[in-house]
Amino acid sequence: MTLMQKFLGAAATMALTAGIAAADPAIIFDLGGKFDKSFNEAAFAGATRWAEETGGSFREIELTSEAQREQALRRFAEGGFNPVVMTGFSFASVLDAVAPDYPDTKFAVIDVNWLDQPNVRGVGFAEQEGSYLVGIAAAMASKSGTVSFIGGMDVPLIQAFACGYVQGVKSVNPDLVVIQNMTGTTPAAWNDPVKGGELTKAQIGQGSDVVYAAAGGTGVGVLQTAADENILSIGVDSNQNHLFPGKVLTSMMKRVDNAVYEAFTQGVDMETGNFTMNVANGGVDYALDDNNAEIFTAEIKTAVDAAKAAISDGSISVHDYRADNTCPVK
Repeated sequence: MTLMQKFLGAAATMALTAGIAAADPAIIFDLGGKFDKSFNEAAFAGATRWAEETGGSFREIELTSEAQREQALRRFAEGGFNPVVMTGFSFASVLDAVAPDYPDTKFAVIDVNWLDQPNVRGVGFAEQEGSYLVGIAAAMASKSGTVSFIGGMDVPLIQAFACGYVQGVKSVNPDLVVIQNMTGTTPAAWNDPVKGGELTKAQIGQGSDVVYAAAGGTGVGVLQTAADENILSIGVDSNQNHLFPGKVLTSMMKRVDNAVYEAFTQGVDMETGNFTMNVANGGVDYALDDNNAEIFTAEIKTAVDAAKAAISDGSISVHDYRADNTCPVK
């Protein structure tokens, strides 16, 4: 490493750490930004809640390229931030390589619960369970007999959303049609609302009258187009009911906010290991508020709540696509 490289590295560290005390937490948002109205924004809400309740401070960075993952992670660790939280499965390989270099730093990563590092807390979600619940709602709300799904990046995680959704739809009526499309195969798929809108219009042309989006920022284009075309949509990760009141049937909430809040709250004493948030422990759920109360009928609520209880007590087992890369229903 040249003297200039060392100087630039030190300058970058100072820029990240300026004005923050050592051992304060930090968070790295995945591509799409902290105001994606979905996954990253849920994480930001958790960090903000912690700061407001405790009066504490945290450092943050929004990635704009894949190349920044390792750089941001190392800079925060070298700057003394603890714990360092990351949002998204794309951090898995980088974190696995970086964590051993900073044994005194605690790391937490959302949507990754398979790493075996003594200083890493991995938090995964049973997305298939929450998707099952909103699949029931979609099936009951549909008048055309055709509903649809739009995913972001075509990876097993998003396939798990899709598979859980199909299982929920088919539990109501196995004859219902479920159209499925993925936005792309690269991280750009998380932030392409125009493409999301185009896919939604194509699905409407095939008869869909309820569309579920699990696509990060791309999903905003899905919800917008659904509202414009007068069909129902289903949001994801954050409660997105308010974006288009009366047009968003419900949202499948992943309590990413709680995962980040808990990591920040535990601080340097954060418990490490791998954890799963599911229906039974409140990690995934559906959203009901004033924005969707009129369209999320009592009949739908009764059916969804019954399924929620059955999943919680084990009476219903929702297949996880990630277990074998297959879905039992189409």
